[in-house]
Amino acid sequence: MKSERSLTKYRGLICLNCGHPLDISDKYCTNCGQLNSTKKLSFNDFFLEFFAGIFSYDSRMRRTLSTLIFRPGKISRDYISGMRTRYANPFRFFLSISIIFFIVFSLTNNSFDFRAPSEEAIKQQIEQIPEKDRKEILKNLEGTPLANGYDLDSIINNSATKEIKNYQDHYISQKQLDSLNFINSSTKQIDLYTVFYEQTKIIEPLEALDSLEHINKFWNRYLYRKAVDTQIIKNNPRIFFDYLISKSPFIIFFYLPVFALIIWLFYFYKPINYMEHLVFTFHVQSTFFVFVLIGLIVDLIFKTNVFTAIVLLLFLFYLYKALRNFYKEGRFVTIVKFMALNFIFLTLAVIAAIISALTFFAIR
Repeated sequence: MKSERSLTKYRGLICLNCGHPLDISDKYCTNCGQLNSTKKLSFNDFFLEFFAGIFSYDSRMRRTLSTLIFRPGKISRDYISGMRTRYANPFRFFLSISIIFFIVFSLTNNSFDFRAPSEEAIKQQIEQIPEKDRKEILKNLEGTPLANGYDLDSIINNSATKEIKNYQDHYISQKQLDSLNFINSSTKQIDLYTVFYEQTKIIEPLEALDSLEHINKFWNRYLYRKAVDTQIIKNNPRIFFDYLISKSPFIIFFYLPVFALIIWLFYFYKPINYMEHLVFTFHVQSTFFVFVLIGLIVDLIFKTNVFTAIVLLLFLFYLYKALRNFYKEGRFVTIVKFMALNFIFLTLAVIAAIISALTFFAIR
């Protein structure tokens, strides 16, 4: 249904938005583009304008998505050449896709929790039980059937035969620690605190330091927390994985301008400025999210992990084609730059992961 606001009888001689003079024949303001209408806003007008905006953006989203996936590099070249109305804004499109990606990723990631745990995971859980309680609990569970045909008795025996370290063998008094230099002292403390936690499962630093007769000071408490955190992550890597995933949007958002700068350095002789390289980077990253989204959804439907790996390989080919089509260089030069860029991006990703890990342990 067409809105009555655009009818000639409602047109004015001045734009209500910017005050620019208009003629009755002007349907839109020639200065700001607003509809030339003096009609009072009704519910019908508001409703129609709202959905017109949605469908207009939806149309650009569909055009952007199809061009992005099936014609690598074309959308970036079109956008920087001035064809912008037909496509969604690169930054807005990237935000929309990334929000959908991380929502779907978190949902599919959580769905794996419902699968039966592995034998190694069960063994780790058994080892987490304090030694004084373990025998009684395991005795009550003897003969209990497990999912996937695991034999609990076998797991118990393997766990029971595992060498149990005694913290007394690593014990060092506070007086002895004070006589050592900082590095040696800290190393021996971490070693002692790790074994002490493994044996006692005491998480609270104050209780642990009191048991070990170590001084209750900041550095001792800090080292004990880090020793506990390290063992918790070692026994349950999922905690750190979930932390990395939660920080991924910030890491990616921070690194995209860096990626664009690196690409600009590779193509500095091209008549393309930094912002145009950034547009290309946004489009490539958006495509990566779309590819992985498709893989995750298909894997979720068929309960496999194969399709995500396949789309990641397809994305590598896509990136090569996008570089070639956007920067218009030969196969050999593009392949060399493609390999170099991927090496640099991988290095930056490792650095980001290391920084995230250090941050994770520092703030816990």
